[in-house]
Amino acid sequence: MPKICLIGAGSASFGASMIRDVLVCDDLKGGDAVLSLVDTNADALERAMTLAGKLKDHTGSQISLEQSTDRRTALVGADYVIVSVARKRMALWELDFRVPLAYGFRHILGENGGPGSVFHALRSLKLVIPICRDVQEICPDALVLSFTNPEMKVLHAISHLTKARAAGLCHGFWGAVGAIERALGRPQEEFQVTSAGINHLYAVIKVTDRKTGGDLLAEAKEKVLAAPAGEYPPLFRKMLEVFDVFTFPSDDHIGEYLSYDIEYHGVKWVYGQECRQVPLEAPPAQASPLTQFIDGTAPPPEHLLKHSGELAIPIICDIEGDRNVFREAVNVLNTGLYIQNLPAGSAVEVPAMVDGSGIHPVAVGPLPESFAAIIRPQLTIAELLTEAYRTGSRKPALQALLLEPVVDSIAAAEKLLDDMLKLQGDFLPELE
Repeated sequence: MPKICLIGAGSASFGASMIRDVLVCDDLKGGDAVLSLVDTNADALERAMTLAGKLKDHTGSQISLEQSTDRRTALVGADYVIVSVARKRMALWELDFRVPLAYGFRHILGENGGPGSVFHALRSLKLVIPICRDVQEICPDALVLSFTNPEMKVLHAISHLTKARAAGLCHGFWGAVGAIERALGRPQEEFQVTSAGINHLYAVIKVTDRKTGGDLLAEAKEKVLAAPAGEYPPLFRKMLEVFDVFTFPSDDHIGEYLSYDIEYHGVKWVYGQECRQVPLEAPPAQASPLTQFIDGTAPPPEHLLKHSGELAIPIICDIEGDRNVFREAVNVLNTGLYIQNLPAGSAVEVPAMVDGSGIHPVAVGPLPESFAAIIRPQLTIAELLTEAYRTGSRKPALQALLLEPVVDSIAAAEKLLDDMLKLQGDFLPELE
């Protein structure tokens, strides 16, 4: 049975999701598997360990639990390393959004694409690349499963700057599955979706009827376009109308890679004060059901006893059980030209078969060329950010900024880069 090392275990959402997935997993709970929790925040780690212990008792799992603030100690003997790490996430995210906007770059969200993502990516690389270099030294046969955003940019750097075996995971694929389910009026158990592209910007290539083998994609597209206005996100629908691509039905995510999302959403930041009412009186503080469970004042919330839907633990079980199972969306390098019209060295999101020897990406052919043309600049941006981190040079970072679709001024981009290197200097790699 495997040792699973969870780095970033103290995070409020990711840590709890992965802990619960391990402890409710029937394939793991009866054996001698080890779950090692790692976080640099000792208080957050202690709460994660308390959660794990209580959930272990509740489920009757036999998994051994460990905790450490020293990842190098925790990595000894690890078979799988799950990574989701960030520092001062919301405060820095706000800078990622507002500072580019102050220089006139009208972007959306500022997380995985757009000028804000340049700085998000560089911060993530400063955290993740040293972790993966420790993996290649201490447990070189371990599989790294990365949830750290920006997913595509981070995986590109891991794969080109370290020897760690790595794949990226994200639940964004299920957004398309849900939209297809609504469009067809059929439960998702009746069809299989094949999609490909990059994280948060993919194209559905096929929707296979599990009973007849027929392709339902044309029907799903037709029904989305025929639906009343407002039933589906407007930019998602416009992409289907203009490019004939059924993509991620989340306008803020796909809009990060486009210059025209601003037509649909304006410049409000969804997490900012401008999107929250100011209450006349502050509501009384109330502990969440998860906090109440950790504190021992309430039973576990119902969702905590179910699988989260993330693919990390199912993939681990696929490998341990040699299952040869189809998994719908895995981020890997395009070394086998799984997507024919994207570069071989780029990080792409494709389906995969998973068995005892690992993750085997499935070749899906080419993307529609106009859609591939939208994606390619993002792959170059990832390459430039990897180079900026590798060399400690600001020039590739500036080039990456200038390739973003909403960036329309070299002078403003240079000032933005100077400004952010000062504002986020403690969190970014040194660039000269």
